[in-house]
Amino acid sequence: MKRIGVISTAVLFVLLGTAALAHRQQDQQDEKQNKPDKQAQPEKQKPEQPQRPQQQQQDQNKEQQQHAQQQQQDQNKQQQQRAQQQQQDQNKQQHAQQQQQDQNKQQQQRAQQQQQDQNKQQQQRAQQQQQDQNKQQQQQRAQQQQQDQNKQQQQRAQQQQQDQNKQQQQHAQQQQQDQNKQQQQHAQQQQQDQNKQQQRAQQQQQDQNNQQQQRAQQQDQNNQQHAQQQQQDQNKQQQQHAQQQVEQQQRAQQQQQQDQHMQQQQQARLSQQQQQQLIQQQQQRVTQYRQHVDQEQGRAQQQTAELQQQNRKSQYRFQEDYLERERQQQITFRNDRGHDYERDPYYYTAPSYRYYRGGSYYETNEYGADLLRQAMNHGYEEGFRTGEADLQDHWHSDYQGSYAYRDANYGYSGYYLAQDDYNYYFREGFRRGYEDGYSSRYQYGRYSNGSYSMLDAIVSQVLNLQSLR
Repeated sequence: MKRIGVISTAVLFVLLGTAALAHRQQDQQDEKQNKPDKQAQPEKQKPEQPQRPQQQQQDQNKEQQQHAQQQQQDQNKQQQQRAQQQQQDQNKQQHAQQQQQDQNKQQQQRAQQQQQDQNKQQQQRAQQQQQDQNKQQQQQRAQQQQQDQNKQQQQRAQQQQQDQNKQQQQHAQQQQQDQNKQQQQHAQQQQQDQNKQQQRAQQQQQDQNNQQQQRAQQQDQNNQQHAQQQQQDQNKQQQQHAQQQVEQQQRAQQQQQQDQHMQQQQQARLSQQQQQQLIQQQQQRVTQYRQHVDQEQGRAQQQTAELQQQNRKSQYRFQEDYLERERQQQITFRNDRGHDYERDPYYYTAPSYRYYRGGSYYETNEYGADLLRQAMNHGYEEGFRTGEADLQDHWHSDYQGSYAYRDANYGYSGYYLAQDDYNYYFREGFRRGYEDGYSSRYQYGRYSNGSYSMLDAIVSQVLNLQSLR
């Protein structure tokens, strides 16, 4: 690059020197041409000098002035030309420098491009080498896998051949062993048959002896069980007799109390206006209850279908029996449309008891109190049968899931008590009866003459009737 710059500068100086020399020679030629003109003019004017000296002098002065002006103009023109030439030379020099810079820049760019191309080629060669290496590695792995597969196939083929040989050997050995075994088993079987015959003879003798012993032991056990059963029956009869005596005493006391209450009730009789109010209230209550019974039929059918789906056979039979008994009961109640309220002592007998339920006290007479006791006894009996059915079906304890518990109307006709009161005490008896039936016990009640009922002490405790007199 430096060498090219020096050469360019030398060429520029040579061009400038040649231009200056040519310009100087042109100036000299112009001066030579002007001098012959001046010399030629005096020669033409010499004949006229005698005639016009002043005119000649003026012309000479004018020519000199013109010549001086011409020279001045030529000098100015030459200076302008030299200045222009210098400017042109400078422009040429700048152009040459610009060309030199462009050449240098192009050379630098070509050098950079070459360097980039070299780098790119090196990268491409490196990538190509890496790809070639990867390809070689993949080919090697593929070859290795193929070799491994071939080796595995060979090993499997060898192993199969070995297994076949081994199986053939084992089959031959097994056949030999089977033959030996069959011979041994045949000999053993003959020996075992002989031994079995001897054992059967011994077993028959032992069976005869055992049967004689068992008959003797069975006879002793039967005698003992019969004695125990007789003792249990005697104890049970004594307990039932004692319980009947207690019940007779309780019934006598209750009868005595009822007689006393009857005497008191005869003395305390409701007024005619009170009787009419009670009868009207009772008639509305009966109408509402019968409407409620009609609405409950759909729920009973739904509960029955659920029991069939759950395969609860014992509970299904109990519910069918409950619904049938309740249906017969409702038929009887509906046939009693001409109830004689005037002769029914409930409607003219004054309240003689009060009981507490749900945060409030309620009053009733002896007939209402008897219906409360019946509600608890009916509830206990239905609850006991329900619990016993769930136990037989191996169902979990759930007295609230029973239709009879939710219905709680068995034994209720709509008379004497509000339906809510009857339902409440029916459920109290049902819950206790279900616990006894599910647990196979008699904690809250008893079984007598084919029916279940609550103990009188439990009934009195739950009702907690308080005498008003």
